[in-house]
Amino acid sequence: MTTLLIPTQSVPLTIDLPAIEPMTVEQFYQFCLANGDLRIERTASGEVIVMSPAFSDTSNRNGKIFQQLANWAEQDGTGETFDSSAGFTLPKVAILSPDASWIKLERWNALTEEQKASFAPICPDFVIELRSSSDPLKGLQNKMQEYIDNGVLLGLLIDRKNRKVYIYRPNRELEILDNPETVSADPELTGFVLRMAKIW
Repeated sequence: MTTLLIPTQSVPLTIDLPAIEPMTVEQFYQFCLANGDLRIERTASGEVIVMSPAFSDTSNRNGKIFQQLANWAEQDGTGETFDSSAGFTLPKVAILSPDASWIKLERWNALTEEQKASFAPICPDFVIELRSSSDPLKGLQNKMQEYIDNGVLLGLLIDRKNRKVYIYRPNRELEILDNPETVSADPELTGFVLRMAKIW
């Protein structure tokens, strides 16, 4: 058995696994099970991205984001929410884990129970990524574009450091909000408004 020693660092680490490239979905699944303390993603090109657990303050704010989304979704009833531990197999092969996401109920229910129990082969309709102090902005911007290229209808990238929110929609110019008090997800998520006071 090969053991990878991941040095303690504050930025994501890209690792090469030439002996098993390209890594299949099943191999990736087993790799994630064997390294349950880490957040692991796979890009469309087959790169494996290993991330340490989130810093406490980032996790706290992620929780507040997810809480707002889940509260809205429970009342709205048209979709399912997922926290940062969920991984999705996107149409263009990447396996990514948004910090928070939402999928229309009819799309989620169209999956089999077996598909739901793994890295579900579906692209969320809505995603949120929260930039921590250690995240390179360019890397997250690339990730947001990958979501859009795979079918996300609305994506929010929250940059706490600079108090900006980047709003991504397919076939639309990137919108940037400076230090907003709220961010509306209309019309994609009717009535959902993200309140930023406890996220900044």
